[in-house]
Amino acid sequence: MTVVRALARPLLSTIFVVQGAKAVRDPEPHVTKAQPVADRLVPLVKKVAPPQVSDRLPESTANLVRLNGAAQLLGGLALASGKGRRLGAVLLAGSLVPTTLAGHSFWQESDKTVRAAQKVQFMKNLGLMGGLLLAAVDTEGKPGVIWRASHGAKVTKRETRRGVKAAKRETRQLAKSARREAKLAARTARAELPFG
Repeated sequence: MTVVRALARPLLSTIFVVQGAKAVRDPEPHVTKAQPVADRLVPLVKKVAPPQVSDRLPESTANLVRLNGAAQLLGGLALASGKGRRLGAVLLAGSLVPTTLAGHSFWQESDKTVRAAQKVQFMKNLGLMGGLLLAAVDTEGKPGVIWRASHGAKVTKRETRRGVKAAKRETRQLAKSARREAKLAARTARAELPFG
C-alpha cells in the first residue's frame, strides 16, 4: 500500500465513523429529516427486495437511522483499516444516498441562506461519493477482475490461433510427406515390375 492510500482511506472514512457512531447511539436528531425519505424508500425496497431482506427491514425511522449509522460505522472501519476496503467503500456510498437526500434537500428550502448552505453540503456529499467510488474500484495497481477476465480471453484466443496455425502447418507437412511417400512407393513399384 502506498503512503497516499494509507493516509487517504482513514481521512475519507473519519466522517462516516464519527457520524455513524452518533446515529447508532442517538438517532432522534435525524428522525425528523429522515422520515420523508424513509416513507418513500421503505415501500420501494420492500417491493423490489427479496423476502429475506424486506421482512427484516425495520419499520421505525429511528431504527432505519440506526441501521444507516451502523452501515456507515462498519463501512468506515473497513475502509480505514484496509480489511474489506472496497466493500466498505461501496457500503458507504450506498449509505450516503439516503443521508444526503434526507439531510441536505436544498431544493425544499425557502430561505436563501439555508438553501445555499444545504446546497454546499449536498455538493460536499457528492464529492465524498466520488472519493468512495474511486476507493471502491481501487485495486492498488493489481489487475482487477474485469481486466483479468478480458486478458485471459485474449490469451486464450491467441493461443487457440497459434494452435490452429500449428495444426494446419503439421497437416500440410503430413500431406506433403504422404505425397512424397506415395510417389516413392509408385516409383519403387514401377521399378519392380517385370518388363516384358
